[in-house]
Amino acid sequence: MNLFENNKKNITKSSSPLSNRMRPVVFEEYIGQNHIMSEDSIFRISIEKDMIPSMIFWGPPGSGKTTLARLISQKTQSRFIQISAINSNVSELRKIIIESERQLGEYSIKTILFIDEIHRFSKSQQDSLLSAMEEGIITLIGATTENPSFTINNPILSRSRVFALKPLSKDNLLSIIERAIKDETKGLGKYKFSVNDNVKEYLINVSKGDARIVLDLLEFSVQKIISDNQKDLLISDINNAVKNTNIYDRNGDEHYDSISAFIKSIRGSDPNAAIYYLSKMIDSGEDPLFIARRLVISAAEDIGLANPNALAVAIAAQQSVTFIGMPEGKIPLAEATIFLASSEKSNSAYEAINKAEKIVSKNRHLKIPKHLRNAPTEFMKTQGNSLGYKYPHNYKNNFIEMEYLPKEISNEKFYSPNKEGIEKRIYERLNNLWKNKFE
Repeated sequence: MNLFENNKKNITKSSSPLSNRMRPVVFEEYIGQNHIMSEDSIFRISIEKDMIPSMIFWGPPGSGKTTLARLISQKTQSRFIQISAINSNVSELRKIIIESERQLGEYSIKTILFIDEIHRFSKSQQDSLLSAMEEGIITLIGATTENPSFTINNPILSRSRVFALKPLSKDNLLSIIERAIKDETKGLGKYKFSVNDNVKEYLINVSKGDARIVLDLLEFSVQKIISDNQKDLLISDINNAVKNTNIYDRNGDEHYDSISAFIKSIRGSDPNAAIYYLSKMIDSGEDPLFIARRLVISAAEDIGLANPNALAVAIAAQQSVTFIGMPEGKIPLAEATIFLASSEKSNSAYEAINKAEKIVSKNRHLKIPKHLRNAPTEFMKTQGNSLGYKYPHNYKNNFIEMEYLPKEISNEKFYSPNKEGIEKRIYERLNNLWKNKFE
């Protein structure tokens, strides 16, 4: 739905979450980001005059990026379209641009396109916006939790103003909580309950400074105590709310940050940290098969030939989770996690295939040496196929030195054995056979 049209409707329906009901509808209600929200700031002046440039809101979750976009939608006379980069594609962008061009040409109506999580767009998706931005068909507003310098194409950045939003302070969040508690129309004022400062502070801490999570956990907790005829909101009630509400977005930053910390802890040989992040993801409702797939990747990429059994253990864990399901599936996941984190590490296979890919991409024309080619017919033999090939099993140690690479790249070395675990034996064998070629 057109966000501008949507905001003209009643957005405070009692069925929507508290975080949505309490969204500011005028700038005076907005809390935080004083560095860009003062009345004489370039940001406020451009919005008030409806002379809105393309811009990027960069800030942590719950810092008010989407709320700012909605405030702009209230002020502008332009069409205001909102999409999420998580579930949008180039085809949808093209349709929006075509319609925006029609609105501009036929009715002189401008279009502001707000893209949430814009860093999730690929380079080609971002590039598809450039022409429409240059021609004034759309004004882009993007929201991102990632550093725009690394995640947004330079041509888009050069045509946009970047506004860095700061994490909401404790005082900001306390003000948001107080407003929600007192508001009898959109907030929780109709409920008769008490909450002390320690509980409020605890709520802020478990919500990691995210205003959206703060409000939704508060609402869940209050609704529960009211249904139980309880008057006081306690820390234990907040803890129960955390366990019973999904504050972990499988498509959001917590999802990516948690799996990143998990894999990096395995790679860093810290089983304690790895188990902690595994438990955190399971407790948050992460898909156990997603975790299992990442374990398989880590077994091959990070442990590799230093302990080839790691790959078998990881695949066994994946099959076990598929077979027995959860919650028992957490046990093989934990076993695989500890095994991988505790194992010797080697990324030699990962490095080898990456090096080979680069050479192959630049040398696709190279011919396979004739002595290695297939010769199933007499004609192929007359062409020299297989001529000069020596069968290794006919020689001592089942090895005979021979050139296997195309002559143009015969000096390339893709595999560099690590000296950890089982791979140390591989290193010693290869260097003995190939006269220190794998040093």
